[in-house]
Amino acid sequence: MELRLSNINKSFGEKHVLKGISFSAMSGKAVGLLGRNGSGKTTTIRIVMDVFLPDSGEVTIDGISNRRSKVKIGYLPEERGLYPKKLISDQMIYFGELRGMSARDAKENSKAILKKLEAEEYFNKKLETLSKGNQQKIQLAIAVINNPDIVILDEPFSGLDPVNAILLKKLVGDLASEGKTILFSSHQMNYVEEFCDDIHIINRGVIVAGGSIKQLKKTYPRNKVLINAEDAKLPLIQSELESDDTLKGILSGIKRGPDGLIVTLKRDEDKKLLFLSRTLGKYDIDGIRVIEPTLEQIFVDKAGDTDETIS
Repeated sequence: MELRLSNINKSFGEKHVLKGISFSAMSGKAVGLLGRNGSGKTTTIRIVMDVFLPDSGEVTIDGISNRRSKVKIGYLPEERGLYPKKLISDQMIYFGELRGMSARDAKENSKAILKKLEAEEYFNKKLETLSKGNQQKIQLAIAVINNPDIVILDEPFSGLDPVNAILLKKLVGDLASEGKTILFSSHQMNYVEEFCDDIHIINRGVIVAGGSIKQLKKTYPRNKVLINAEDAKLPLIQSELESDDTLKGILSGIKRGPDGLIVTLKRDEDKKLLFLSRTLGKYDIDGIRVIEPTLEQIFVDKAGDTDETIS
């Protein structure tokens, strides 16, 4: 199944919020939709869900307008909307029925999902008695209670401790393996990088970068190399590299970093000469790798509205 947005435009009064947004997402994959507050992410999500209509452009699912498509969408909003004084069981069944399920099926699905999240003990408790993290798990369970085809997760890890985050990661992984299409929006770039195959960065209503995270990183300079070895060896390695006649023409600088030596080359293509140098061959090195920008650095570069660039 393919979810596709084609040239979506949306204005509210005189404010042009979305300006030609286009991207696609396939079954079995998670796509990250990233942007600063006010960038147009939420408006895009609401158009996918058919809450807002675009002024122009189209959202299609396998070529059929999302307004006519029969696919089911599950949505975890950033702002939570459950009832603190009501029983969780009643709420889950209620939301299941709103999505066309029978009370019996909604109850069975609720218990099955809560078991995956190790939260089945809370089924007959009031929401207000749960921690923030466990309330988040209930919210997620409701989002997928009707076995949706498309799952939209907006800041799903908010309030979760590391143990509960692992459970959520497993559930998201299961959804992808079941062929669900997942739109993932978060400011926690480590989770985005872990889950998403592709990303699309929105800035001021325009997609400013998109595609494979791996390929996106390769568009940045690859002339910095990290050499990791025992701390005692690093000064010796640095001294020998700086005095190695075969490397003098390719080195731009060497400095000590928190994880080892950072070697900056004059050209990307000189990495092979460094890797095969006689100096590195003399030492027991724990690791050597190209330093790539983090997704957070790429995000700031593309959507930070600053003059800073990754070099």
